[in-house]
Amino acid sequence: MLLEIDRRTEDADELVHKLHRYWQWGRLLAPGADKYIADLVRSRPDGIASIDHEKRLWRRVYPATGREGLAPVAFVFADTTDTKVDNTVKVLEEAGRRYWAPRRYETYHRGITAKDYSQAVPVVVTTLEQLMEHGADAEVWRRLGRTDEQTLTDALDNPDGDVLYRRQVARADAEEERRRAAEREARRPVCTGCGEKFTDQRWAETTTPGYGWEAGSPTMCRNCYADYLADREAAEAVRVQVAAPLEPEDGQEPDRGRGWFRRRT
Repeated sequence: MLLEIDRRTEDADELVHKLHRYWQWGRLLAPGADKYIADLVRSRPDGIASIDHEKRLWRRVYPATGREGLAPVAFVFADTTDTKVDNTVKVLEEAGRRYWAPRRYETYHRGITAKDYSQAVPVVVTTLEQLMEHGADAEVWRRLGRTDEQTLTDALDNPDGDVLYRRQVARADAEEERRRAAEREARRPVCTGCGEKFTDQRWAETTTPGYGWEAGSPTMCRNCYADYLADREAAEAVRVQVAAPLEPEDGQEPDRGRGWFRRRT
C-alpha cells in the first residue's frame, strides 16, 4: 500500500490533491498498451474503467492487492491533536469522495445493494501515536466512508463489494429463472380431450413453425389425438359399409323389378 506520513505540514486540501493524483496514477495505462485499448481510453471519458487492472501502469509497480480497486493509501497523522485529525479526515471524505467512494453496479438486476469498488482508491487513516501504542495490527485504522476503527485487513476488505455482488446476482438470476418457469408453466396448453397438460415434447410439436401439420390437432395431447384418429377411421368404415350398394342373394337371378337382394359385404 501507499503510505503518507503527515506531520501537519500540509493542509487538508493538499491531501485531497494528493489523493486525486494517486487516483489518476491508478488509471494510467501501462506503456505499450494495445492500440485498440489505447484508442478506447482516449475516445471515452471513463473508458479506462473497462480496462483490467493488469493492463494498467500501477500493476507494473505493485503486485495485486487481492481486493477490488486501486492500490490502497494510508494517511498516518503525527504530532497533532485529535480535533485537527478529525477535521482533516472530514475534508478528505467530503472533497475526495470521487476518488475513494465505491460506485453502484451497472446491472439490470433489481435489489442489488453491493457496491463496485473496482475504480476506487481504498483510503485508511490512523495516527502515529496509535500505531506506537497498539501496533499496526490492532484496531487503529479507520477507512473513509466508515465510522469504526478496524484492523488493517478488515478495513481494506469489502464485505459489501464483489463477493456480495456475485451472491446477489446469483440469487437474482435464480429468482428470475423461477419466475420465467412459472410464467411458462401458466401458458402450457391443456388437452381438450383428457384435461392433462401438454408435455414439453407435445407443446413443441404443436408450436414449432412448419411442423404443426405433423402434430395434428394443436388442442389435444398425443394419446387423445391418436384416439380421435382411430374413432374417425372407425366411423368412416361404418359409413362406407352402410353406403355400400346391394347385391343379389346367392342362387337368385337378378330381376329388374323384383327379387331377393343382400347388401354387399
